[in-house]
Amino acid sequence: MFQDDPFLMPRNAANARLYSLSKESGKNAAKYIIENFPQYFDKTFAEPNVPCLMPKSLTPQTEGVSEEALRERIHLRMVKESVDMFDQLLQAGTPVSLETTNSLLDLLCFYGDGEPTPEKEQEEKEEEPEVNASEQKAPKRQFQRGSQSSGPRWRENNHAERIFKIMPERNAHSYCTMIRGMEKHGAYSKAYDMYIDLLNERHKADVHTFNALIRAVPYLKERFTERWELAKEFLTHMAQQKVQPTLLTFNSVLKSLRRCGGVGRTMSLLVLKEMEALDIEPSLASYDHLLSLFYKGVDAQSSDIISEVLNEVEKRSFTAQDPDDANFFTTAMQVCCDLKDIKLAYQLNKALENGDNWKFLDVDRLNGYWSKFFSLLCMMEQIEVVLKWYKEMSSSLFYPSPKNILDLLQALDAANQLEVIPSVWEDVKQLGFSRRQDLLAELLSLMSRDQHPSETQLAFAKCAEEIKAAHEPAGLGQVPLEWTGSALGHVVVLFSRAGRTQDAWNMMEHFQKINRIPTDKVMDEFLNCAKQTNCPDEAIKMVRLAASLGLLSSQRLKSRTEEEFELSETQKKALESIKCDGDSSDSDSDSSDSDRE
Repeated sequence: MFQDDPFLMPRNAANARLYSLSKESGKNAAKYIIENFPQYFDKTFAEPNVPCLMPKSLTPQTEGVSEEALRERIHLRMVKESVDMFDQLLQAGTPVSLETTNSLLDLLCFYGDGEPTPEKEQEEKEEEPEVNASEQKAPKRQFQRGSQSSGPRWRENNHAERIFKIMPERNAHSYCTMIRGMEKHGAYSKAYDMYIDLLNERHKADVHTFNALIRAVPYLKERFTERWELAKEFLTHMAQQKVQPTLLTFNSVLKSLRRCGGVGRTMSLLVLKEMEALDIEPSLASYDHLLSLFYKGVDAQSSDIISEVLNEVEKRSFTAQDPDDANFFTTAMQVCCDLKDIKLAYQLNKALENGDNWKFLDVDRLNGYWSKFFSLLCMMEQIEVVLKWYKEMSSSLFYPSPKNILDLLQALDAANQLEVIPSVWEDVKQLGFSRRQDLLAELLSLMSRDQHPSETQLAFAKCAEEIKAAHEPAGLGQVPLEWTGSALGHVVVLFSRAGRTQDAWNMMEHFQKINRIPTDKVMDEFLNCAKQTNCPDEAIKMVRLAASLGLLSSQRLKSRTEEEFELSETQKKALESIKCDGDSSDSDSDSSDSDRE
């Protein structure tokens, strides 16, 4: 997908998504230029000529007002021009055939009275195959109360309704077109009323119209049982009208059952048995709806359903038959994470690698799938296995998110392998997360918590130095991160354990600048470092800092400095001149004793 150039390679999931969208946007821009300005692409240099690669003519060739000109404009998907031409024909008293009028209704109901856009054309490509525009499948819709498709709403008395009302003759195609258009654009009640009119006129609906009505069920009834009864009523009508259900019919039923609570879970198994009886193989969308019914929003601990589903899925290589097919693998991986079942996740991963199943994951879904899988690995697997997968997956199969890095750090902590943190920090920088406060806090906390071998401590100190740089002014327009007391303390500890006394003292001075108090552990670590590097001046500075902050530990630190360092006379005088809280309290008690005497 991306250019084989390190500079152009995306660093994280956000960049990968931006780059893929930019690439698609560039294609759409080129397509727009070719289609809207074909006069600039009239030179044919290819020998032999490849017509399918040449720009299509989008300019009507038929002039005047006639039914043939109307059909041409409908074919070119010119919505406004088609409606204007139709009105002109009516005004001239020229009758328009039923077939042409139905084609115009197809166009209006699909685009919702709006002009075609690249998004709508892409949506059309994802619709049901081998049907005309009046039988196009409705787009995917989020399952929220009152949720509707992201396209334009069905306006009152729009051109489609107006033309339908003035049609001298209507057939089943006319009614089916209107029903599917209304359902597609969110007018569910109107679609149901139109279906009743269709029955009253003794017409029969086709299978695609029934699919649309079944998808509209959750928006027509409030109670779960009423929704199921209405869906069952539509299925009964199909049997009465001898309309053979398809895979998409049963998928529409399962999709509606997702909004039927416990009733949906009970009836979904009966739907699958009916599919089996009709020798209709479920698609990935069927299994996706089933998993959503039994696991989403339900505290289910049983893995029986998903086990049976995965046993079936891993036997087959699927082809796309439903737009919802693409959701299966991410839904199934989320279920594996919720159940904390790593064996099921491995089984799902095996099914993904079977045949062309991997093609169902686009850039966003691919990253989400592997991100969930990696989080589950960090939670359930041995650290050696986790690191093996991390090395193979990172930046090739997916881009780790901040949560993935936190999960990896927790796994390293649980396995007591914190020496790997410096390499993880390099990945954090590469992924562009070096300014994430939550990640920096976790990294510093783990590195500074325990004492490690000197080689590891030196590597930790190098990481701390780079983290410190993120808190300092850099280039123009880059705001430095704000120090927290805990982050400062961790950096001081890491510098101290690496023997970098001056760097540690520079960080100690920051406590006063940001009005924070260092902990006793931080000051003891600094004092130990000063002792190891024989830097009594820094130790005296630290005692003076503790005294200026009014810390109770200042007297203890002063005593340690006197006992553990070889001080010159000048240094002794400087140390004695520091007034600690302990000194003042002792002098106060001495003066009170003398007063009593």
